[in-house]
Amino acid sequence: MSTPHFQIAIDGPVAAGKGTISRLVADQLGFLYVDTGAMYRVATLLVMRAGTDFNNENAIVKLVRSSNIQMRNPKAYEKDGRLTTVLVDGEDVSWDIRTEKISAKVSIVAAHPKVREILVEKQQIIAESQDVVMEGRDITYRVLPDANLKIYLTGSDTVRAKRRHLQSLQHGEFVTYKEVFDLLKIRDTNDMERVNDPLKIVDDAWVIDTSDLKIQQVVRLIVDKVHVMMDM
Repeated sequence: MSTPHFQIAIDGPVAAGKGTISRLVADQLGFLYVDTGAMYRVATLLVMRAGTDFNNENAIVKLVRSSNIQMRNPKAYEKDGRLTTVLVDGEDVSWDIRTEKISAKVSIVAAHPKVREILVEKQQIIAESQDVVMEGRDITYRVLPDANLKIYLTGSDTVRAKRRHLQSLQHGEFVTYKEVFDLLKIRDTNDMERVNDPLKIVDDAWVIDTSDLKIQQVVRLIVDKVHVMMDM
């Protein structure tokens, strides 16, 4: 089912540049940027804070349902490197959900069908009301299967691990490159082998390898393509 709004769906593995690129593309096009991964990270944070069993799907669903999760573009006083501002019951958790501790568990939470069902519903409602650049792991085929433009951003293991390691260090999280690399490989395996909505490349996706490209080069490629599509 098509919508009157332009939808850009972006999938890809962790640290492929999805967040930064999506944010910049959205800014240049005047679209809303939606980081769906942040929603799963919020769910993971809720589980950790509550001391809930990560395998207790019903308990996790209850936590998500009872929490007020909001996402918005960063305000002037929030220009600290974040791509989006995430609030849970009024608390700014934008950086709390970006730790390696959360990264290590988010795949477990995201694997629960009922949790994904709730969050996918919220994501689809957002995309029906405005032009969006939405990124995650299952956007091109699960969340926005009829998106105007589908993109799969990827990159080599080493390049992605270096990016994530640098990001961690910049925000005071002192982990080794090997720890980050090993966790990245585990995340990749979990994402691709997940029974429900595994990470995959759909036939009509535009695959962009960001390993040897600068961020602005990728942004320019996408923005130019969208302009061509909108003028057709």
